[in-house]
Amino acid sequence: MGSQMIKGIPKRKTREEILELSAPLFAQYGYDGVSMRDVAAVAGLTQAALYYYFSDKDQLYLDAVGCAFEEKMEPLKALFDGAGNPWDRLESFVFQFARLLAKEENFRRLIQWVLLDSDERRLQSLADQVFRDLFSALRHLAVEVAPGHDPQSFVISLIGLVIYPFETRSVRRFLPGYQRQHEDPEAIARHVVGLMRNGLGTNSEGKSQQTPGPGQTCGADVSAP
Repeated sequence: MGSQMIKGIPKRKTREEILELSAPLFAQYGYDGVSMRDVAAVAGLTQAALYYYFSDKDQLYLDAVGCAFEEKMEPLKALFDGAGNPWDRLESFVFQFARLLAKEENFRRLIQWVLLDSDERRLQSLADQVFRDLFSALRHLAVEVAPGHDPQSFVISLIGLVIYPFETRSVRRFLPGYQRQHEDPEAIARHVVGLMRNGLGTNSEGKSQQTPGPGQTCGADVSAP
């Protein structure tokens, strides 16, 4: 990141403010495109002062991603705390996540850079410190809505289905069949929910519809001798 890209701002020195200022830099330029000098300049600090708060760039990056993730995803965590129909909770998560990605461009870019990171040590730290709690909550919800399916694969597929339309926005408008409504987060969420329900062979109430095996008829009691 060149010095000409840095805009001066009033001096700020709290740790939380530094994280808030550094997250957009990492969202725009990625881990490799941002230096401690860049962050210090944007925060109005000397590098020595920045190192007082963060031991190195890895710590700054992990804390910035964690801070951004906590701020944006915290409202969604409440969906996993209550009771109620698991499909309703899953649909609420999909719709709120899609709206978040549509609204928060820097957060969306930050996620893209994280997914492109090839450093296994940083990825392990992010998985342990930032993503594990939300992923575990989604995994538990997956067990409720799709007990016959691998919950990890379910969650990965779900997140990918929501994120990918936003990641491919710049090119998919040139592909056959594109419509402006494909940009609508509500339309994206409805599409994802429909795929998850129908792909799992569920009816409108979220009850599993199993395909009968050899020698069985629809509605037969598979537990009968």
